[in-house]
Amino acid sequence: MSTLGADSATGPLPVLGAAQRSLSEQVADVVRQGIISGDLPPGTHLVERTLADGLGVSRVPVRDALNLLTGEGFVTQQPRRGVVVTRLSRKDIEELFELRLALEVLAVRLAAERATAAELKALKALLTQAAAALAAHDETALLRSNQAFHDAITRLAHNDLLSSMLDPLEGRLHWILRQNDDPLPLHREHAALYEAIASGDPDAAARASVEHVRTSRELCLGLLYPEP
Repeated sequence: MSTLGADSATGPLPVLGAAQRSLSEQVADVVRQGIISGDLPPGTHLVERTLADGLGVSRVPVRDALNLLTGEGFVTQQPRRGVVVTRLSRKDIEELFELRLALEVLAVRLAAERATAAELKALKALLTQAAAALAAHDETALLRSNQAFHDAITRLAHNDLLSSMLDPLEGRLHWILRQNDDPLPLHREHAALYEAIASGDPDAAARASVEHVRTSRELCLGLLYPEP
């Protein structure tokens, strides 16, 4: 599949049954991942026809996918220009982390209370994968493992409503943090977060989560709005 871009093809989507994900959700997944990976940088103009032709679908699921991504904050509908990849303002980031602080700390606290032994083992495996990717300087594998680590913690909370609120936030955070060129501190915080969750102590887990969210916030602001 070729690189996803505003004016390039991506190859046809795999055919999934109606019991799985809808076509518009599949299109949204492809475009969202293109934004998170950096293939579609902020300001990129997204053309419905080009995306539809590249993915081998009609324009209707593409239009629905772009509406979905608009709601998630990944793209913006601009008068006379159409749909473009969002440029996040400092205010956007501040609001994002205010909400993340409230929701993710709750998720981590619930994970410490509810995670099963099998789930903790799987979470530890993701941390091990990230460590291996870090040692190998494999940025793509590291990003994938870190994303999976945070997504897994959300599932460990066993709260579907909380997951539905956190998922769009996590996507935008993955998008921002992929620009980080010093992943070791965040990996160490992930290790501390795992240990706190595995301890079964929700208060310790909450403290570790607060520290991690605050560190991530400072990192994001430093990446996008560095001090002169």
